[in-house]
Amino acid sequence: MNALKKWIILATAVFLMTNGTFYAALADDDEHENKRWHQKSFDRDDGDDEHEKKRKRKRYQKKSRNDSDHNKEEYLRPVNNKTYIEWCGACHFVYQPELLPAGSWNKILAGLKDHFGETIDLDQESKVVIREYLDSNSAEHLRAKRSVKIMKSLKSHTPVRITEVPYIRAKHRKIGQNILQRESIGSLSNCPVCHLNADKGIYEDDDVRIPR
Repeated sequence: MNALKKWIILATAVFLMTNGTFYAALADDDEHENKRWHQKSFDRDDGDDEHEKKRKRKRYQKKSRNDSDHNKEEYLRPVNNKTYIEWCGACHFVYQPELLPAGSWNKILAGLKDHFGETIDLDQESKVVIREYLDSNSAEHLRAKRSVKIMKSLKSHTPVRITEVPYIRAKHRKIGQNILQRESIGSLSNCPVCHLNADKGIYEDDDVRIPR
């Protein structure tokens, strides 16, 4: 009887030891599998993050292109107001309204009795038409890329000369006065002499040709 008890106790001990080793091995295997699962999960998340970034970037670029097409953000709009062209174009280049804020255009129209040394006898009807055109198409009302930069550079200022706009002055900072005062140019305000597509509202560097 005692021998039988000893045998049962020994068998139980062996079973428990063997079973413990099995569960320990199983636990180690589970832990290893969990680590592999987590690593795959992290790797997959990294891949998804990168994929998501690319997807968002493409969506943003597509949206930007659509917005640009819809709002004509790339270039300034060519002048199309006949009254403005008739009165202002008779003496100088007809500048796009987007080159100045509405406050600046209002100052210019209010000072026609001394318009840069000249007196402009503009009738009231034409003045109203021109003011409405300039105001509705001024730099703060449209989204051409240059208009946005002009407004940012101006902050709260309202100059009466386009050549006083900080952004425009900065764009021409490398051009010396000796060049601007050439007989073929005259001054910085003579945009179409160097900007070949200025009348179309295009002022890109690739379209610039400085005359001798």
